Amino acid sequence: MTTEIPESSHGSSSVPAPTVPRAPVRVDAARWPGLDVVPSGPRAAAYARVARALFHGVVNRLDLTVRVGPGADAPVWGRGGPELVLRRPDEFFARLGRHGLIGFGEAYLTGAWDVPSPAEGGTTGALGEVLTVLAAQMPTLVPQWMQRLRAAYVSRPPSHQVSSQENSRANIAHHYDLSNDLFEAFLDPTMSYSSALFAHQAIPRVDAVGAHHVATSPDPHDAASLEEAQGRKIERLLDAVGVGEGTRVLEIGTGWGELSLRAARRGARVHSVTLSTEQQALARERVAAAGFSDRVDVELCDYRDVVAPEGGYDAVVSVEMIEAVGYDYWGTYFAKIDEVLAPGGRAGIQAILMPHDRMLATRQTYTWIHKYIFPGGFLPSVQVIDEITRDETALRLLGGADRLSFGGHYAETLRRWDEQFLTAWGEHVSGLGFDATFARMFHFYLEYSRAGFASGYIDVQQLVLEKEAGR
Repeated sequence: MTTEIPESSHGSSSVPAPTVPRAPVRVDAARWPGLDVVPSGPRAAAYARVARALFHGVVNRLDLTVRVGPGADAPVWGRGGPELVLRRPDEFFARLGRHGLIGFGEAYLTGAWDVPSPAEGGTTGALGEVLTVLAAQMPTLVPQWMQRLRAAYVSRPPSHQVSSQENSRANIAHHYDLSNDLFEAFLDPTMSYSSALFAHQAIPRVDAVGAHHVATSPDPHDAASLEEAQGRKIERLLDAVGVGEGTRVLEIGTGWGELSLRAARRGARVHSVTLSTEQQALARERVAAAGFSDRVDVELCDYRDVVAPEGGYDAVVSVEMIEAVGYDYWGTYFAKIDEVLAPGGRAGIQAILMPHDRMLATRQTYTWIHKYIFPGGFLPSVQVIDEITRDETALRLLGGADRLSFGGHYAETLRRWDEQFLTAWGEHVSGLGFDATFARMFHFYLEYSRAGFASGYIDVQQLVLEKEAGR
C-alpha cells in the first residue's frame, strides 16, 4: 500500500539537512512553456523600472535583507532579517514588472532570485521565512492608489479554469493526478493531504460571524507524529457530525481514503466522491485491504451529480475540497449538501479561509497558485459561507466548540511536508520523471502556503453546519 517514510528529526544534527535543487541553467521549454521567456522590449523595460522602484520602497520598510546581485559587495536593501538574493536582478524586475506576483514566483523557479543555500549559511526553511515576512504585509505591499486600479493590471482567471462541470475534472487532474508515488513520498502513512491537528489548547474567540475556538499553535520542536495529528483532525470532524454505527455518510473529495476508512471503522456506510482517477485507484485499494469494500464506495463523480439515498445522508463531510469549488459555484456546492442531507443532519467542512475583505478584493485575480498548482481554486471566507447558507439553504453554521480555527497547525504541517519532500527528492522523487524546475515549484508552493498560515494571512477551520429540521 503506502510507502512508509520515517518521521524526520526536525533539526537533529545526526541527519543532513535536505537541500533545495538549484535552478537549471536552462528551463525546459517543452515542459514549462513560456517560462524560458524573459519579458523584453520598451514596454517591459518601463514596467521593470516601476517594479524596481516599488520593490525597493517595499523592502526598505520590511524586516528583510535583500541583496541586489550575487556578489558579497552587492547593494543591500531592507531593514535586516531573512535574506533574499537577486541573482539576476534585471530578469527579476522584468518578470515582476510584467507579471506581478506570478512573475515573482516564476523568477524563483528560474533562479533569478533565491535564498542562501546551506553552503552560503542558509537553511531549509529560509524561503518560508522570507515569504512569511511578505505575507504578513500582503494587504499593504501594493500602494493604495495601485490597488484601486487592480482590475486594470491584474490578469483574470482564464475561462478554461473556471470550475464548471466541464472543467473541474481537468482542474483536479492537474495536481492530484501528478503521481501517487510523489504524494506517498512526503505525506505520512495516512496519506492525508490537508492540515493536521496537533495537541493544543482551545481558546474562545469571537469574530464578525460569532463565537468559535482557536487552537493554540503547536511547538515546532515537538516530536509528535504527523500521522497521529492527522488522525486527530479526522476523528474530531467525524465526532462533530456524529458519525457512528449505521450512519450514512457522504464524503465530497476522497483524498486517498483515510477519512472513509476511519468512518467505516465506526460502523458507518460511506459514499465518497472524487474527480481524481489516481486518488480513486489508491483509495479503493486501501479500502479493500482494510476489508471495508462492503461499507465504502469510492466513486468517480462530480459533487453536482450526487443522488441521495431515500431519506438523505445523516452526515456530509468534506475536507479542504471547497477551495476547488470556485467563487461562482459556492452556492451550488452548499445547495447540493442541503439537498442530500437529511433534516437535522450535520455537514462538517474543513476549509482554508481568507479574510472577507481580501476575498472580495481578489476574487477575479489570476495567481501563481492558479497557474502552477490549483487551477480554478479560490478561498472563501467564513462570512461568505454564513451568508450563502443562510440565504440559499436550510443549513446553519454552528459556533462555539463546533467551529475550530487552527491555522498555526497548518503552518507546522506544511513545514514537515516540505522538509520530507526535499529529503525524498534527493532520495528518489527525482527518479519519477520530475525535473529540478518542478522541485523548485513544489518547494515554493509548500513554503508559500506555510507563510500564509504562519503570518495569519490565511486560516484553516473546521466548520459544522446543521440542516434545520423539517426542511
